[in-house]
Amino acid sequence: MTVFKRIVWIVLDSVGIGELPDAGDYGDKGRNTLGHIAESRPLALPQLLRLGIGNIAPLKHLAPASKPLAAYGKGATRSPGKDTTTGHWEMAGVWLAQAFPVYPEGFPLELMMEYERRIGRKTIGNKPASGTEILVELGDEHVRTGFPIVYTSGDSVFQVAAHEDVIPVAELYRMCEIARKLLDGKHRVGRVIARPFTGASGGYTRTARRHDYAVDPPPMLMDALAERGVPVYGVGKIHDIYNGRGVADYVTTKNNADGMDKIMAALRERSAGLIFCNLVDFDMLFGHRKDVEGFARSLEEFDRMLAGLLQELQPTDLLILTADHGCDPDPRWETTDHSREYVPILAYSPGIPGGTALGIRATLADMGQSVAENFGARIEHGTSFLKELGSAKPA
Repeated sequence: MTVFKRIVWIVLDSVGIGELPDAGDYGDKGRNTLGHIAESRPLALPQLLRLGIGNIAPLKHLAPASKPLAAYGKGATRSPGKDTTTGHWEMAGVWLAQAFPVYPEGFPLELMMEYERRIGRKTIGNKPASGTEILVELGDEHVRTGFPIVYTSGDSVFQVAAHEDVIPVAELYRMCEIARKLLDGKHRVGRVIARPFTGASGGYTRTARRHDYAVDPPPMLMDALAERGVPVYGVGKIHDIYNGRGVADYVTTKNNADGMDKIMAALRERSAGLIFCNLVDFDMLFGHRKDVEGFARSLEEFDRMLAGLLQELQPTDLLILTADHGCDPDPRWETTDHSREYVPILAYSPGIPGGTALGIRATLADMGQSVAENFGARIEHGTSFLKELGSAKPA
């Protein structure tokens, strides 16, 4: 029986909360995204604090709430890896047997030669890089030659950047579709990403017409909800991450503020189902750029917007706040890659008492199983914490 008519599930991309036990295997021992940002200066996070973010783990300058409004805990990633696809797939009930491949030295020459043959153009780049720094380095050469920029990161991604006036967006998408078909078998990367940009030399900027081409996931949460007729509304890159499966209705976003505005609009327009959102600014703008202060301000911005969202929630709504991995920008680590961390879990509804300690969840799939159980479905992995949330009456 449905307990909550609506679930709003928000992924704060990269907001990890401390190293996982196997972090050393990934070169991430000691990394702690939220912990190190909190150390950098006092943070103004009144909404997250009253929900219980400070009760999950010690955070400098952020005292635990005496009576947290939400159930609180943290989740471990069981699958190998520390990227967007791994985290989101596990939330939806998919455990990976092995991590998606990464390319710290760039992609193999024979693969790139075949890619260039298929798209009919040479390429430049072919190395791990920041998405903004690669435009500074190679943007002028791209504009001069018309060769698309191919690059990767610490994630399992094949990214193709092109100026919209040099290679039209439709053509860029076609090139990425070719890459998606090519990158299979041992080179089956998690995502191929189109990265269009505009502007002039010295001022290139990425546009909002990014598009992700993900690997098609095995059976997972959104399939189970679709079978039950539960509407899923994707906000941000959710549709792309799951390759559109079970997310027939979706909207893209420009930034975190736009994402929160679209969640608020969805609450006004949708009376039931799952509203699933990824807020990417923490990761894209600040984590990978090692901008500690920018990350701190982005968290405070989200907290201010969260105040309005909390006021809109009904007793039959459930809000889940979490992350997919970490991306600790602390300068003591030179890497700009994601970090292998626990993710925070806050589950709040005005219709139930808060304060339940959910503990350490063995897999991110516990969240997906909770969503599934609420709507009368089941997924392969995960243990639901729905019954732990309190004495909610069925919606």
